[in-house]
Amino acid sequence: MNIEKISLRSYRNYESLELDFSPKLNVFLGENAQGKTNLLESIYVLSLARSHRSNNEKEMIQWHQEFARIEGKVKKRNGLLDLTMIISSKGKKTKVNGLEQSKLSHYVGNLNVILFAPEDLSLVKGAPQNRRKFLDMEIGQINPQYLHHLSIYQNVLKQRNQYLKKLAFSSNKDLVYLDVLSEQLANAGGFVLFHRLKFLKKLEVWANNIHQKITYGKENLTINYKSQLELGDEMDETQLFELLHTELKNTVEKDLKHLTTSIGPHRDDLLFFVNEKNVQNFGSQGQQRTTALSVKLAEIELINEEIGEYPVLLLDDVLSELDDDRQVHLMEFIENKLQTFLTTTSLAHLENKLSITPRIFNISEGIVEGNSD
Repeated sequence: MNIEKISLRSYRNYESLELDFSPKLNVFLGENAQGKTNLLESIYVLSLARSHRSNNEKEMIQWHQEFARIEGKVKKRNGLLDLTMIISSKGKKTKVNGLEQSKLSHYVGNLNVILFAPEDLSLVKGAPQNRRKFLDMEIGQINPQYLHHLSIYQNVLKQRNQYLKKLAFSSNKDLVYLDVLSEQLANAGGFVLFHRLKFLKKLEVWANNIHQKITYGKENLTINYKSQLELGDEMDETQLFELLHTELKNTVEKDLKHLTTSIGPHRDDLLFFVNEKNVQNFGSQGQQRTTALSVKLAEIELINEEIGEYPVLLLDDVLSELDDDRQVHLMEFIENKLQTFLTTTSLAHLENKLSITPRIFNISEGIVEGNSD
């Protein structure tokens, strides 16, 4: 798939903008704080109906404007799609081919994107919530029902934690409603766990293949799902529900003591091993970055495997964070395979690394020039 054109209205520092893109490599070139990442972000928002930079959606609306609009024409294997995202103080409105979507889960997945930014290089070393977010965003793109069940899980989790606090200060310890919430949480959590494990098994295969190529066969990469639950290799959704429900009941006293739900997908993590050594704790920075690069590139192949076409790749100033060897592997991987958008302050990183001519957009103070091959 690829984005043929995009138009912005009142989006961050862009009052009005319309651009046509190359189906191969597009470069947003300019100094920092000129609007490169804003433009890249608009593509991400058009795809996932949320920003990767901020949870405050009002920040995306230009000052003194009531709403921001992003429109894109997407070429897919089965034809063209017109996508529209409108952001206002009242919330978000999404349209596909002019038809308003009643749920975000009906909208997400029409345009698949993979974002690779400098902070993704800390995927391995960073906090567990970053790895959970990584799983949730990527699975949600290929399985909209996952986002639906994840939303239910998060809502019930919030209710359960609130009720735990209420019980702690009540003389009437009515645990019946708590068990109702635990059952609802386990039901949604079983779905989340099942699809996380299924996704991770496929991701590991792709990531290891790519990791071996980058390291010239010297390193093997494995990824483990870390949970407080005793997870079996081939557990189905029902078994995961029953396991989680049982453990939620077993930890009631602990949860009442700490006023929070101590077990479930919201507490889980990923572990990365290179040649059976935990790379998070004992790997070099080079190994950690190679692992992160392998995982991000594996996402691309996995999405292609799942939906039958490659996603759009967004590279936000990431080349400057990679050494020459990893830059070469990245650029060789994407060439002639998928549409790519790259932000950079200099073209030096691309010299002698490309066999294709990129479409270059020069950006300065929200003004874009170079809308041609």
